[in-house]
Amino acid sequence: QAQLVESGGGLVQPGGSLRLSCVASGFTLDYYEIGWFRQAPGKEREGVSCISPTDDSTFYASSVKGRFTVSRDNAKNTVYLQMNSLKPEDTANYFCATGCSPGAVFNYDYWGQGTQVTVSS
Repeated sequence: QAQLVESGGGLVQPGGSLRLSCVASGFTLDYYEIGWFRQAPGKEREGVSCISPTDDSTFYASSVKGRFTVSRDNAKNTVYLQMNSLKPEDTANYFCATGCSPGAVFNYDYWGQGTQVTVSS
C-alpha cells in the first residue's frame, strides 16, 4: 500500500529541537515536490515548508523561517524537517504531502496522518 508516514514528533521544551521524517513506501518521492503542513485544534491548516523534487528550491512560512530547515534524501525516499528554537505556538500536528498548497492537500496523490509536536515547559 503506497503511503507517507511521518515520525519524530514529541514533547519538547521551548527552545528545543526536533527532526521530523516523512517516509514514502510503495512509491518513489523523486518526482514530487513535498510540502510540510501543520494544524492545531481550532486553527487553519498552515503550509510550513516545501521542497522541490531536485532539492534546489525551498519555501518556508514566515513564522518558521530561520528556525526550520527542510531537506530530502531521495535514496532513502525520505524528506526531513529540522525544527530548531521551537516555540509554544509551533504546537500542532505536522504532516507531509506530495504537494505544497495547504488548500489542496487532499487533492494530492499522497498525504500522511501526521505526527504531533508539543512545545511546552
